[in-house]
Parts: sequence; structure tokens; C-alpha cells
Amino acid sequence: MFILLYIYRLMFKPAISTNAFTSRLLSNKGALFGMLIIITAFFMAVFAYFIAPDNSPYANRIIPEIANREAGFTIHLVQVKKDLPGNDQVNFFEKLINGQRDIYSFIPVTTFKQTADSIIARKFIDDGITEKFSLPLTALAPSPVVQQKFLLGTDKFGRDIASRLIVGTRVSLSVGFIAVAISLTIGLVMGALAGYFKGMTDNVIMWFINVVWSIPTLLLVFAVTLLLGKGFWQVFIAVGLTMWVNVARLVRGQVLAVRELEYVEAAKALGFSHMRIIVLHILPNIMGPVLVIAASNFASAIVIEAGLSFLGVGVQPPQPSWGLMIKENYNFIITNNPMLALEPGIAIMLLVLAFNLVGNGLRDALNVREL
Repeated sequence: MFILLYIYRLMFKPAISTNAFTSRLLSNKGALFGMLIIITAFFMAVFAYFIAPDNSPYANRIIPEIANREAGFTIHLVQVKKDLPGNDQVNFFEKLINGQRDIYSFIPVTTFKQTADSIIARKFIDDGITEKFSLPLTALAPSPVVQQKFLLGTDKFGRDIASRLIVGTRVSLSVGFIAVAISLTIGLVMGALAGYFKGMTDNVIMWFINVVWSIPTLLLVFAVTLLLGKGFWQVFIAVGLTMWVNVARLVRGQVLAVRELEYVEAAKALGFSHMRIIVLHILPNIMGPVLVIAASNFASAIVIEAGLSFLGVGVQPPQPSWGLMIKENYNFIITNNPMLALEPGIAIMLLVLAFNLVGNGLRDALNVREL
């Protein structure tokens, strides 16, 4: 909310008062619901490793014995010390960004008994199958046995789905921010030049836009991804480079209408440069529809990234991505545990819905239809 107000005060103060903008936005219940989801997702993305039960890097704690468990599965885990080189302690910022590597390995047990110098337990192998073992207390953590509840179940590798969903929020929000930033930068420049100078400049830019427009989005994303390679940053750039066309077409149309108004003619008469007229006088007055389409592009970027990860050309394992989580678990849709694949799908749906609702709220609050 505060970010939207800040952007508005920078760009729209001459057109609509801040109070009117705030009143219209707050009266839109759909937009408020969308902002609540986005703020929650942003908070989860920033503090993912402090919120997630599994705070290991990428929430990649693998316990094969408890794979494919349903939501609410609870079990005791024996914590066995690992022989790890280096310092196991990380500061706040290191944990904030990368999490903290596990210093214990985890053995699921059904029953256990602690003696003076050891733990005697039955290792959980599968339903109805256990194996007896014992370990000295010196090889275990100070609290040798902990109980963990997997709120959303575990995937086929025995990883906590709730933790991977939380950490995966970073990918979805990051791809949205970066893709929208790239698409807005290219779209504003191309659209403003085409609409302001018209003539040959407009013809060349529109020809290029139409060529890009004619290529299916997913095919273009594949081409860019194959050119840049697979990976975290590559998918962001690939999505951003394929979403600028909508922005450019919108900006061109708005600039064509605004360039004929009196204040632009006055700026030309005063001898202002073309760059100053475009940047300081035209663009601030057409940013309403641009913000609306930016919200729409944000939602589209999340869906495209999920699709790319599902197809294996997006974010690569073990980094969690909601699309990749669907790919890893979609076979269970036709078995007895379909929620393994449905949970990341629901997360994608909620976040995309949130940005669409905020876009609709901005459209109404900024009177975009009147521009």
C-alpha cells in the first residue's frame, strides 16, 4: 500500500489527489485482498529461512524413509551429528539469504528409549516396517530426539513441502519483479520513441514489434532460454525479454494521443529537448495504464516461470520453484495423494489472482479508462 502511494505521489499528483486515490483503492475489497496476499508473500520470501521448518539451503533436507507423506504427517527424528568442515555458525544476513546447512542428519523412528549413555530406537523404514538400532549420546545432538509435523506433507524425496513452498515464493516474486522491470524499460523506450517521433521511426519499431508479437510467447521464451542457458537468472531475463511488446504497444498509443495536447506544444515552443519532453512531461501522464499492465505482466511472469520450470528449462533442482514442485509430484494426482501437486498449484493461483486484483484496483483508482 505504501509503495503504491509513493509511486502515485511521484507520477500522478497533478491528475488526482492523493486522498482520492487512497479512497478509491481502499474501497476496492478485491484490491485489498490482493495486496494482503502480496504483502504476505513478500514477507515470506524475505524471511523464508526463518519461517520455514526446514531452514537448510533451498529447503533441501532429504529423508527418503518418509517420502510422499500426506499433510499433517508427524514423526520423531533422531538427530545424528555430521562431521562437517568449517564453521557451522552463520550470521543473520547469511541465514536470511542462503539459510543454514544442517549439522545433523535425521533418522525417523517409531519408538525410542534413552539410557544413560545411548539411544535405543526402532528406525522407521516404511509403514509396518522398522529396524532396531542404537547410538551413543556422544554422536547425537544435545536434544537427541525431536518431533516434527509436516503440515503439507512430504515430496518423493522426503522433503518438507511447506518449507519448499515458502522458499519457492522467492523465485515467483523475483521473476515477477525482474521481468516487469525489463519489460517496462524496453517497452517504455520503444513505445515512447515510436509514438513521439512517428514517421520512419514508428514504422521500424512497429515492424519489429509485430515480428516479435507474431512469435508464440512460449516458443520465444524457449529460444531465449536455450540461448542464455538454464538457470535462476536466465529464466528471469528470458521472461522479461518476451513481455515488453504489450507495454510498447500501449505506450505508443498513449504517446500518440498525448503528444498533440497543448502542454506538449508549449514545451516544444519553449525549446525543451525531445528527451525532456518525453521523460518529464509525457511519460508521467500516461503511467496509469502502464502500472495496470505491469500488474498484469507480473501475474503472467509467474505463470510463465512455473511453466518453464515444469518443462525443465526454468529453475533447476534443488532450488525450489512452484512449477518444478508440480513436475516432481504431478504423477500423484491420479494416486492417493494428489495434494502433493495441487498445493504448489494453489499457491500459483493465489499469487496470480492477487496481482490481477491489484491491477483492477489500480485501474479503477487511477481512472485509466478516462485517459
